[in-house]
Amino acid sequence: MNDRRTFVKPNKAESGANHVTQEGTEGSQGRADPGTPTDIVALVSMSLRRERARAAVSLTELARRAGIAKSTLSQLENGTGNPSLETLWALGTALGVPLSRLIDPPRSDIRVIRADEGVVMHAERDPYEAAMLASCPPGARRDIYRVGAAPGTAHLARPHTAGTVEHLILGSGRVLAGPEGEAVELGPGDYLRYPGDVPHIFHALEPDTVGIIVMEHV
Repeated sequence: MNDRRTFVKPNKAESGANHVTQEGTEGSQGRADPGTPTDIVALVSMSLRRERARAAVSLTELARRAGIAKSTLSQLENGTGNPSLETLWALGTALGVPLSRLIDPPRSDIRVIRADEGVVMHAERDPYEAAMLASCPPGARRDIYRVGAAPGTAHLARPHTAGTVEHLILGSGRVLAGPEGEAVELGPGDYLRYPGDVPHIFHALEPDTVGIIVMEHV
């Protein structure tokens, strides 16, 4: 947790890629999409309480499994915290669910997400961000993310749930990506498949490095 920065925040299309909103698809049967940081934090709060109840674990035990402070988890469940990307991944892994279960509510069948839209999660210290594009529907086990990074410290992701596989397609820039110690350099249009249940990195080598990651869960 870092009070000086909003890690999960909506985007205002007129403001560019630094401020991101959950997609505003028309025809959502009258349901308003979360469009402010407060809405998104409230969604995370509701999802955490639901998934913790489903897993039948205490607040203390979930905080221990995720490696975060109990007070931090309590704030998130009460809707007063603002989680970083790392915190959300850790909680999803500890609960045995994909990250999308915590931030992506049910949607209509038709979805349009423009380049400057989507719920963006920012890394706590690295110049790295991930935007949720699609969560896995019932019967499927895949999530799709748009990711972007700038040159600087490599983003090291902790292992996700066992059996997770990631597929990366780079759209622009250059990146060193893959399992820690076995990363591969990619250019625009390159594709990489690698296990997501081991530590893995995404290290931008050029400005405006953007790609799509498809995560498969078993």
